[in-house]
Amino acid sequence: MGYLNNQVITVDAILTKKGRQLLAQNDGTFRITQFALADDEIDYTLYNPENTDGSAFYGEAISNMPLLEAFPDENQIMKYKLTTLPRGTAVLPVLDLGFSAITLKQGASIAITPQTLNYLGNATAFETSGYTATIADVRTMSTFNGIGIQSTAAQEQNTTSTTTLGTNVSSTVIGTQINLTATTVNTLFSGNTQLFSTLTVIGLDSGARLTIPLTITQTTTNS
Repeated sequence: MGYLNNQVITVDAILTKKGRQLLAQNDGTFRITQFALADDEIDYTLYNPENTDGSAFYGEAISNMPLLEAFPDENQIMKYKLTTLPRGTAVLPVLDLGFSAITLKQGASIAITPQTLNYLGNATAFETSGYTATIADVRTMSTFNGIGIQSTAAQEQNTTSTTTLGTNVSSTVIGTQINLTATTVNTLFSGNTQLFSTLTVIGLDSGARLTIPLTITQTTTNS
């Protein structure tokens, strides 16, 4: 979703497949209960407290910046979500996944338990609402799921199956623990010995975000 015109409130929204399904049912099940805001397009270095026209014009350049239209690619939009932190917060929360990069052999598994640093006055904390984890290419995984969060949104997200039809598509799960098992499908390697993707984790309470590279190494050559 995005504002097309910053002078007039004109909203452009793109529904997910699930949203279109609920809207098509026309039975009242389509209800927006949550939303997020982001400032991906904003360059805050343009804020100019030296503007001779006065304080009302310090942010004029920012207000006049063009804004992105909505497009359904979570890897390119809504990367910098706005969050509300306690007054007096001196440092921004950051995520610690325990890994700066992940390399798995075919069929190998790993469990990730994200932690948030510098959050709510704690050096280390687990977020109550959990974490979203998005893999850029779900074909690289034979198992990709999240556990530990029992909310309706989490359950729906974690039980939604993704059919790739051989296409590079992303998948997102929610949990306090993220489980990954590398693919055993050899045809995906297409003469290469490694597959590459990324894993992006976001704290649902703090908005902290971290992306790390993911590598799958081929160990067998039989189809």
